[in-house]
Amino acid sequence: MPGLLLDTLRGKVTERRPVWLMRQAGRYLPEYRALRAEKGGFLELATDPDFAAEVTLQPVRRFGMDGAILFSDILMVPWAMGQDLSFGAGEGPRLAPPLVDQALDTLRAVPRRLDPVYETVRLVRAALPDDVTLLGFAGAPWTVATYMVAGQGSKDHREPRLMAYRDSDSMAELLYAIAELTVEYLTRQVEAGAEAVQIFDSWAGSLAPEHKGVCVIEPTKWLVDAFRKRCPDTPVIGFPKGIGDQLGTYARATGVDAMGIDETTSVPWAHRELPDGMPVQGNLDPMVLLAGGEALERNARDIVAGFAGRPHVFNLGHGIDKETPIENVERLLEIVRGKG
Repeated sequence: MPGLLLDTLRGKVTERRPVWLMRQAGRYLPEYRALRAEKGGFLELATDPDFAAEVTLQPVRRFGMDGAILFSDILMVPWAMGQDLSFGAGEGPRLAPPLVDQALDTLRAVPRRLDPVYETVRLVRAALPDDVTLLGFAGAPWTVATYMVAGQGSKDHREPRLMAYRDSDSMAELLYAIAELTVEYLTRQVEAGAEAVQIFDSWAGSLAPEHKGVCVIEPTKWLVDAFRKRCPDTPVIGFPKGIGDQLGTYARATGVDAMGIDETTSVPWAHRELPDGMPVQGNLDPMVLLAGGEALERNARDIVAGFAGRPHVFNLGHGIDKETPIENVERLLEIVRGKG
């Protein structure tokens, strides 16, 4: 039987809003910190299916979330494409060699690196209640490319943005190579038990308007079209953080089934810009959840009211902050579920 979240992603307006939180399986939970300490590094944790499945299940057990989001990382795709991946303490992820110095064709793909992810999905689906939707995910071509080109995260994405201007052919080759592997990656997640997928474009907002079309919307459309041919019944959530005034264009052009919106987007404006009846997901500011109190109460209720009459999945506008008190999450769920 489809769960509340899956029904909503398929366009049903429900009396109670389904809820899950981006990065809900993570460092704000003591049970996660205990597992991380036992296992060691992030990559070691994410590539051990038993441990990764346990992390995925933790917030469902604690909070009764309507969705479980696969515990993994968007950089699994470049790792499978042949870059070396590491997570240094306090440094964030690193990819080598950075493609600002190397051509894409110098990489040698290692697709077996993705096998633990598929096993994690199988283990989670077997352990989840039937009415909890399992969400797979991948990074969008542009966001993944920013890391592959620079070899790490950055504040202004200087190297990939310059490549988009100076060597647009190489950028296009990279974007569509990422998209091609991502179709296979998401398809294999669905075959293993994922019931919906989210495409994270966390750095869509770093681009000038002309490149939002070329680097964000067009490769995502290609990806969604190719994925839908293989998994026609699986809802796709697009999450182009910072897309701004091209939100409606992205929603219509890419063919995604549902739109995740970030915390900088006005709820009334998004309601007007998005196609009628299109499911929407979001968009509480993670800092409001961290702050708690009256601000949390007011903002959560405003979002619920603002999307009345539209299929709506309550979520954050980006990932939950690692310092977020658990009691704030519990209070948010009471509000969204109409229990206080």
